[in-house]
Amino acid sequence: MVHRNSFQDQEYISCVEDILDSSVFQSMNQYIQHGHTTCLEHCVQVSYLSYRICRLYGLDSRAAARAGLLHDLFLYDWHTVAKETGNHFHGFTHPRVAMNNAQEHFTLTDKERDMILKHMWPLTVIPPKSREGFVLMYADKYCSIAEVGKRVQGGVQRRVIRLAAGRS
Repeated sequence: MVHRNSFQDQEYISCVEDILDSSVFQSMNQYIQHGHTTCLEHCVQVSYLSYRICRLYGLDSRAAARAGLLHDLFLYDWHTVAKETGNHFHGFTHPRVAMNNAQEHFTLTDKERDMILKHMWPLTVIPPKSREGFVLMYADKYCSIAEVGKRVQGGVQRRVIRLAAGRS
């Protein structure tokens, strides 16, 4: 579920409106990221959480908001790409793909590029250069765990209901 306050926060929207309105960003809605959450929904959640944390601590909330929206702009279904291409290293490779796609469609600062490239640290070996990059990295992990947890919780609930009804 996309954070309901993100689209009502006009300061946030002013930072990212060009990205939200773009067709390339909107195309992310066709790909599932984690559980039942689309890539677009995941990126909005990560972006808004990063933005709020950075704002709270006086960091560059604009860079956090923008890099958060673009951190997973890889534009393919990562669940099937390994079968189709043999690339079994999505976790390691998608930050560069996302950064290249983001750079092709949007103007990025050096900080935003670094944040996108290193959001999967420690898989990306070199950590982010900025505090905002660490905020984005942790927000991404938090949102990912919450999204997967929702799916697992739903599966457990369905199993309990089946067991309670006498079905296995």
